[in-house]
Amino acid sequence: MRKMNKKNSILALLLALIMMFSLAACNKTAQSGPSPQASASAGPSPSEAPAEVKTLVAGYSNFSEEFSSFFASSACDAEVAHMTQVYLLEFDREGKMLLNGIEGETIPYNGVDHFYNGVASCKVTKNADGTVIYDLTLRDDILFSDGTPMTADDVIFNMYVYADPAYDGRTTFYALPISGLEAYRAGMSSLWSLILADIAAGNDPSASLYYTAENAADFKKAFKTAGIAFTQEIVDYCMANYLAEYAETATGFAADEVKANPGLQVAMGEYLWGYADGPGEDGLFHDAAGNAYDLKAGQYPTIEEYWGLILDAYGYDLSDAGINYESAATSITTFIGDTLLASYPELAAYVQTGDTAPNISGIEKTGDYAVRVTMDSYDAQALYQFNIDVAPLHYYGDKALYDYKKNMFGFKKGDLSSVKSVTTTPMGAGPYKFVSFENGIVSFEANALYYKGTPKTNFILFQEASDDDKLTGVATGTLDISDPSISDAVVASIKAYNGGGMAGNAITTVFVDNLGYGYIGMQADVMKVGSDSGSEASKNLRKAFATMFAVYRDSVIDSYYGERAAVIQYPISNTSWAAPKPADDGYAIAYSTDVAGNPIFTDNMTNDEKFAAALEAAVGFLKAAGYTWDDAAGKFTAAPDGAELAYEFMIPAGGTGDHPAFGIITAVSAAFKDIGIDLQVNDLSNSSALWYALDAGTCAMWTAAWPATPDPDMYRVYHSENAVGHGGADSNYYGINDKALDELIAAARTSADQSYRKVAYKQCLDIILDWAVEIPTYQRQNVIIFSTERVNLNTVTPDITAYWKWLNDLEKIEAN
Repeated sequence: MRKMNKKNSILALLLALIMMFSLAACNKTAQSGPSPQASASAGPSPSEAPAEVKTLVAGYSNFSEEFSSFFASSACDAEVAHMTQVYLLEFDREGKMLLNGIEGETIPYNGVDHFYNGVASCKVTKNADGTVIYDLTLRDDILFSDGTPMTADDVIFNMYVYADPAYDGRTTFYALPISGLEAYRAGMSSLWSLILADIAAGNDPSASLYYTAENAADFKKAFKTAGIAFTQEIVDYCMANYLAEYAETATGFAADEVKANPGLQVAMGEYLWGYADGPGEDGLFHDAAGNAYDLKAGQYPTIEEYWGLILDAYGYDLSDAGINYESAATSITTFIGDTLLASYPELAAYVQTGDTAPNISGIEKTGDYAVRVTMDSYDAQALYQFNIDVAPLHYYGDKALYDYKKNMFGFKKGDLSSVKSVTTTPMGAGPYKFVSFENGIVSFEANALYYKGTPKTNFILFQEASDDDKLTGVATGTLDISDPSISDAVVASIKAYNGGGMAGNAITTVFVDNLGYGYIGMQADVMKVGSDSGSEASKNLRKAFATMFAVYRDSVIDSYYGERAAVIQYPISNTSWAAPKPADDGYAIAYSTDVAGNPIFTDNMTNDEKFAAALEAAVGFLKAAGYTWDDAAGKFTAAPDGAELAYEFMIPAGGTGDHPAFGIITAVSAAFKDIGIDLQVNDLSNSSALWYALDAGTCAMWTAAWPATPDPDMYRVYHSENAVGHGGADSNYYGINDKALDELIAAARTSADQSYRKVAYKQCLDIILDWAVEIPTYQRQNVIIFSTERVNLNTVTPDITAYWKWLNDLEKIEAN
């Protein structure tokens, strides 16, 4: 994937991974439930009707009608599916996996004990030979909403769906080191990949043991359709990001003219991606194939011709070094998959082309309600893959195709068409039953067979709503619960509806930490003294900057976000169970000690006094790093070998300074100017330059955000093997290279002792801060708003977090 002829960064991919849930709701009387036309089972019969039937309506962003735990590609669709399902293993409020779901566990959070239970328990056994056994036991009284019992066969069916070679959903269960999993997936190929391989090799695609001539013809049509869509995304990306800056250079036309002309848009896309030159001396636009277009005469390249140029350059190589190198956002294989699913689903099926195992040896049925999973090695993150919905075999698969002893697992291996056939109509053992999706509204009714008891609210509707409508919906009575994107305007509106305050007679607001955090980064291989980025002198250089960045965080973040964010002290999201808490031993304010280890600040200091004290500490760090100080001038006059008096800070603030950290950087730049250090602020109108510099390892300082996962993935971000230019994954942008840190990361990843892991991760965080390559900046917050008047807030689950949502304990929530 590239932008402006440059590959995109892993950072951008990670940031893209952040998916935010959009949730809201409203209560009505009986007339407000699903209409009779929606479903004959929309409610109880009059003779069975309770005295009052109540409904909650949840306002969501638009749905894609992929209401499948297996294949939902958006968080909204996944929430619809999960309303009807139960997890095999659950999270607690900090994102830790609950291993004793059957008996239940009491776990404190913020000083309050909370009881958790679920449908299964898990025992983890680490063997001397390095293998790990996960013994999963189900409750024996769980029923799906149609009355069918949940058994071990349902769990095994789900695991085989996720492990199937044809599985193309977002769950990565298939990547686990389960014994025999690789052998089971081997020797299988999709029809379309076989056709593609034959075409690429110059073979006759009409003669094959595996597919027909009609299959080959269909694939060619699908491939062209996908390629054109892939290319159009490039053009659209260029229009969205580079129109004003490059329109005239690329085409000779003004931005408004290019905006109004699809042909000129294609020309600009070709130019920016390196497939054409701008208008030459002859006035013509020349593409990479030697074609010349007189744009002024109305001769334009077409999107089909642009796709042809890409195909000419790479042939049928779909790898990241091939066609996919040109991706603006979405991979070419995704476009192919979407096209096949829409028009030629049979081409997505897999067929056996080599040796393949008939089963996964590491997945065993050990009882009617027991499953054993054996893995060849231990990884603490593997346990999180058991946080899957247990979808019913008899509904999503085919009972006639299930016989565990005969290696039959509910569907034909390589063909998940039966699973996909019910994508729009989910069913399971969850608190609610799916009724319908009509006119942008998903209707649910309470599941009387739910294992935690029949939900108190009879009906729930998920209704599509724009972000603007979420707040007004709660305020005016069309919604009861919502999650509008928080902004100064939203905060002001909530306070206005309440007559002051975020909680009042109209609206009650719950703040929830976002799954991610903002940070300021420094590249150790760029910001160093001499040749050793890990020397005390190099660390002192970076600590001078880190101390200054840190001291301005409180005032700037409060000014930018107000109540919507909080400053954090460690490079980890507050949502993580591994994040240090203020009450923990050794908890400290980031970069609050001087070069001698003494506190820089006192409790009674004003902000200006803190700024001055931090600058004095920064001077001390720079002197210790070897910088030359002129007492008379009160400035540094020379930098030690390998270091500089001037450094660039790249900040993607849109060229307008609109970024949470912008005020921090400009304040530090002004302060450093007084002592002879030139911090050059580069406010990027487009972030591509930042990603390129990070990939190249040339960016001295920058600001960005990391997404959060339930279990910290420190290996990817901080392990020395992954430092840019060190031969690994190039995902460690900081250049941190510390043997002790590497050993701690490895030990924490391979330990099953959660208490040990938390201590080990705290030690990791301390080492990262000592290297001064990352300054944790802020933890942004999202909000859930409830109608104070129409929702019984005493029935809403307490202590909502990013992992424990308002939809948890949904069976208890009631309308007033």
